[in-house]
Order: sequence, then structure tokens, then C-alpha cells
Amino acid sequence: MTWSEKHHKTYEIECNFPRRSEHGLGIGVLLGLSGGVALRPAVERAMHMRSPSSDVIKCIEQLIAFDTTSRNSNLALIHWAAERLEHAGARLRYNFNAEGTKANLFATFGDGPGGVVLSGHTDVVPVDGQAWTTDPFQADVRDGRLYGRGSCDMKGFVGVVLANVDRFSQARLREPIHCALTYDEEVGCLGVPGLVQEIKKAGVSPIGCIVGEPTDMRVILAHKGGRIYRCRVTGVSAHSSLTPIGVNSIEYAARLITFIHQLAEKERQSGAREDGYDVPFSTMSVNMIQGGTWNNIIPAVCEFYFEYRFLPSLSGDYFIDEIKRFASEELIPKMKAVDSRASIDFEQLLANPGLNTTDGEDIFRLALDLTGDTERRKVAYGTEAPFFQQIGIASVICGPGSINQAHQPDEYVTLEQLAVCENFVHRLVDRLST
Repeated sequence: MTWSEKHHKTYEIECNFPRRSEHGLGIGVLLGLSGGVALRPAVERAMHMRSPSSDVIKCIEQLIAFDTTSRNSNLALIHWAAERLEHAGARLRYNFNAEGTKANLFATFGDGPGGVVLSGHTDVVPVDGQAWTTDPFQADVRDGRLYGRGSCDMKGFVGVVLANVDRFSQARLREPIHCALTYDEEVGCLGVPGLVQEIKKAGVSPIGCIVGEPTDMRVILAHKGGRIYRCRVTGVSAHSSLTPIGVNSIEYAARLITFIHQLAEKERQSGAREDGYDVPFSTMSVNMIQGGTWNNIIPAVCEFYFEYRFLPSLSGDYFIDEIKRFASEELIPKMKAVDSRASIDFEQLLANPGLNTTDGEDIFRLALDLTGDTERRKVAYGTEAPFFQQIGIASVICGPGSINQAHQPDEYVTLEQLAVCENFVHRLVDRLST
């Protein structure tokens, strides 16, 4: 049975955010005097926990019940989360989109410099056209799994964090814990830039940020950057028997697509390499195209969409600069020689930076120690982590669930993964407490 889908203006809340002092706690304090190895048996025991607390399940159920598909407002979810955080004693700061229909929320427990940000996005991808066997916006717990849209990406992590706000409040924190909730990650990380600017204005300087995207609770320190563009090739229509007076937009689009393919092949064969990725070089692809009106009319317009994913050590502008250069030097002059109205235009639809956290950063070493992980892992998909990095907050990615379940019908996260994540949060609180 298929279940069909159910029926940067900024505002500030008065709060006293601490300014960073000249003396912060170092990695020796965060990791503990005994070092990471002595703690790993406890981590191994936690890996065999089968279920999270009932509070975690309840929080995730409530989060899934909010239909925060990116086209919708997230304010109901933010209001619910804010009440829970404020009741536990957190200091809150909001940041809204220009229309006031969506909000980021930044909450702080504890005082002083340093500390850690736990960050997750509140929006989810659509369920349109997907064959769900249950209501995607009603959590379904069965067979050791919690099903529902966003359960994996990433309301599972957010639910674990919100279920533990009383623990944050009651702990004798020597460094603060910050909780960040963002909007519109799924449509291009549109909300997080406003959030990080609010953090910067507030003078908050954590040692690092943990973005809880699904990683099977393994620690990720790097990912590729990504760009998506729309290219519109405008030619001149004519009857197909009079080709010399027309400018065939599809043919010129094809030449440009061929050039993009050649760039991709160059990267595959001799481009920069970086170990740790499944595909250790930058990639490019044309993924959608449309053009023409009839089989005997020279097409006046052709549009296509292309993307590239680049290694974080490279400039994100390099490939689009090469593509634009080829268009302006090789194609447009020939088109305009026939008719001056011809043109090629590019529109950037998405520009996500890459993440390249070094393995010497405190937050990476702390996350490794809390999970018992030992590897330097990298992924090809993008996250909000680089935006925190841009304001000097080193970031890693670590959250419950598998990326293979993200965006899928009958999306789920296992209860065991949620239990491991909850233990991870408990251990973080202990590490930041006196």
C-alpha cells in the first residue's frame, strides 16, 4: 500500500553570550588525563546498546510529525524546540529568512569560552512520487528501526540532542554546549550562513562543531564542495530548410556539453587526487537538458543543468571559469556572426564549499575519542559543516544512521544507532563538565 503525501532579516532575543577569554581549555583537558585508549572499552560497550531512551523516541516522533519539507515553513518545529530548550534554561538566539517564514535557532547552555556546537538542519526532502508503506510524517517503530521522513536525515540526531537538554542544564559545565537548528539545508544550505553570522556577532568561540548528518556514528573530517548551474543557450529560430540563417541552440549546447565532458575526463585521467574519497578526484556531469519546439524548426532555446563536485583543496571557481571562457571565446563569437541576438548565459543555483578539517583539530580528536573511531574518513556529499569552519569553528560530521537511507521511501534509522548517538552525547556532556 502506497501512502501519498499529506493533505535575511534578523531578529535578536536579549541574551548574554559569553565573550571568549584568553584562556581556554586545551585538548588535554577535553580528552582527559588518561588519553583516548583507556576510554575505548566503554565506547565498545556502548556500541552494543540496542535502544535509546524513551525520551529520544518521543522527541523524534514529534519532530517527524512536523512536515518541514523545504517548501514549507519550519516555524512550528522551531517554536516547539525553543520551548523545550528555554524550559531547560538555555539562552536563545533566532535568525529568520527575509520573509519571516523560516528560522534558525541557536541555544546555549553554560558560560565561558570554548565548548562544542551540536548542529542539525530541520528541513527534509519531499516524499512526492515515493512509494511509502507508512505515513512518512508519523514515526513508525518496528523491527529495531524508526521509520519516517527525516528519521535518518537528520531528525534522529536532532531528537537525541533535544531529548538531553535537561542533562545539559543540570551538568556542571566548565565549557558551554551550543545547539544549532537550521532551515533550508536540503535546497542549498540557504539558512546556515545567517546562523553563523549571528554566532560571530554574539562573540561565541567554540572549539568546534559536530554536524549530525548520518555517518553510522563514524567521524568525517572532509567532504567535497559542490556547484550546480543552469545554462541557457539562446539561438535564432528558422525553418530547418534555411539552416544558414538560423542559430541552432541545441547544437551549440551540445558543443558546450562536450567541453564539460572533456574537462571531466581530464580530471579523471590527470587531475588532482586526494586519498580517502571513493572518487578521489573532482567530477562533473550534465544531468538535465531541454530544448526545441518541433522536428523541422531550428531550436531557438536550449537549457541544460550541470554540476561539479570538487576537492576541498581546489578553488570552486576554476571549472566554471574554464566553461565560461570556452563559451565566450569559442562559441558566442560564431553565434553572433550569424545573428547578434544569440547568447549563452549561466545561472548559479547552488554553491556549497568543501570541508577540509585537519586531523590535528581538537574537535576531530575529541570526536574520535568519544566514538572510538580511528580513521580519517571523507565523503563526497555536502553538509553545513564548512560554513562553521568559515568563521573559525573547526567542524566534523558524525551522526546516527546511514546516508544510504537518506531521501529514500521508508527512510529509517536503527534504534541501535540512536542508542550509540545518545551515549555519544552523554559522554560529551561528561567531558565538558567538572
